[in-house]
Amino acid sequence: MQKLKKLPIGIENFAEMQTEDFYLVDKTAFIKELLENWGKVNLFTRPRRFGKSMNMSMLKTFFEIGCDARLFEGLEISREEELCRDYMGKYPVISITLKGVEGLTFDSACGSLRDLIGKEAMRFSFLETSGKLTEMHKAMYRALINVDLNGRFTMSSDALAASLKTLSLLLAVHYGQKVILLIDEYDVPLDKADQHGYYEQMVSLLRKFFGNALKTNEDLQFAVMTGCLRVSKESIFTGLNNLKIASITNAGFDTYFGFTDREVRDMLEYYGFADVYESVKEWYDGYLIGRENIYCPWDVVNYCQELKVLRESEPGAYMVPKNYWVNTSGNAIIKTLLTQASGRTRIELEQLMAGEILEKRVEENLTYHDLYDSIDHIWSVLFATGYLTCEGITEDGFYRLRIPNREIRNIFVMQIMKWFEEEVRTEPAKLDALCEAALAGDVKGFEDGLNGFLKRTISIRDTFVKSKKENFYHGILLGLLGHREDWFIKSNAESGDGYSDILLLDEESETGIVIEIKYAESGGLKNACRDALRQIEEKHYEVFLQTEGMEKILKYGIAFFRKKCMIMRGE
Repeated sequence: MQKLKKLPIGIENFAEMQTEDFYLVDKTAFIKELLENWGKVNLFTRPRRFGKSMNMSMLKTFFEIGCDARLFEGLEISREEELCRDYMGKYPVISITLKGVEGLTFDSACGSLRDLIGKEAMRFSFLETSGKLTEMHKAMYRALINVDLNGRFTMSSDALAASLKTLSLLLAVHYGQKVILLIDEYDVPLDKADQHGYYEQMVSLLRKFFGNALKTNEDLQFAVMTGCLRVSKESIFTGLNNLKIASITNAGFDTYFGFTDREVRDMLEYYGFADVYESVKEWYDGYLIGRENIYCPWDVVNYCQELKVLRESEPGAYMVPKNYWVNTSGNAIIKTLLTQASGRTRIELEQLMAGEILEKRVEENLTYHDLYDSIDHIWSVLFATGYLTCEGITEDGFYRLRIPNREIRNIFVMQIMKWFEEEVRTEPAKLDALCEAALAGDVKGFEDGLNGFLKRTISIRDTFVKSKKENFYHGILLGLLGHREDWFIKSNAESGDGYSDILLLDEESETGIVIEIKYAESGGLKNACRDALRQIEEKHYEVFLQTEGMEKILKYGIAFFRKKCMIMRGE
């Protein structure tokens, strides 16, 4: 049996991918397109976990002096013999990622940046003894790598702001060749600074840092930058007129970040997973980048890895896809949207959750201070960061936005549920009244209380996916009844001849409650309640409660339709 390649979970180093036998999706055609269409400074913006860092590592490996050409054998770029002859291994490359430049204070963040630049400069230790450099040059180099007794880099603020330009100069003098500059996750320091209250200081530093490196750097061949957001030029790129931007709305370079449908099919076939293609597509496809439909690569690779492990012990087993992307961020942007949402915005969210399209103005040039100052800007951020995708742009310039896939929809659902639970906790008296009505068999009080809470939530109609429409209401009800910490509650518990939606035990009153939930498709709440009660009787869901010694058992059939419910009590 052929030994399968390893799946690259968390691997962002191109050389490691090739030498350690990881499965590689060939994106090397990106190099050719970049060289044929490059600007002096090229900025690529994509959502997180879309392969930005891997592509930057690939560029570094290809262009850097000393490149091992064997790493590119058999890949698309190797067919471009003239291009490889002229560019492969021909340039000094400075490569940094700003994803770790953060701190609770500006001084702490500056320390992170000094550490980053110092360590990159130390990669070129030969500069200290280079016969091509003057003593003044060497003193400039030592200013970048000097450390104190605690091992902290000591470069001054001015030296830090000019560090990339300085390093470019030194490398260009040593090699007699201009430098390629790669800056990954360029916008992370701004995000962290905005969160911790030193935004203006960080903007001032980065304006000098990028300006020196990109605007007044005569030793620069070209630069490539990546990030999530397309930050306003007025924020940190003032006067930079040679910036070429390829965002998620641009047609160029659209297949090089993320996986295409063909690439996903090939990966699934390679591992023998062709049977799960439709599930993978439903969960992780749906991003429209330029003109191409793109999958989130982080999700596809993680799912394949888990399925691979499962099928090694259970051949042919199926595994429901999971939410992987959600764990790479706090998803605070959705919480912000929910907190600021007015009545109109809540209706728009309900439309999105139902799989519908919203037409919205989108502003791609924002500063981080702008991001959360209006609902309109929040729609723009949701789009730029991958929570929404664009079906097209109207003649009036409105973006036709939708939720891209099932995974992102699940993230919205989870955040809506958390927000709702936080909201209802602010009214413990109403929660107590609802729970007491349920325990007392007071149908009207139970129904009125539940309807009161439903009016305040965001209705989720599961027309977007194939799952049961009852799931959302099931979660809402569990959250409300869970207010009583002295109750024992089981969800989807085996009892009698099936699985009841909710079983509840109150040992103090020796009362048990059986709840079956139905969604009334056409708004026929009464019939749906009757169906729920009939199911309780036919499946004998009360058996578990009886075996637990409950003296009194209440049976509720609850029907939901959007933000309304009806409750019937059985005998």
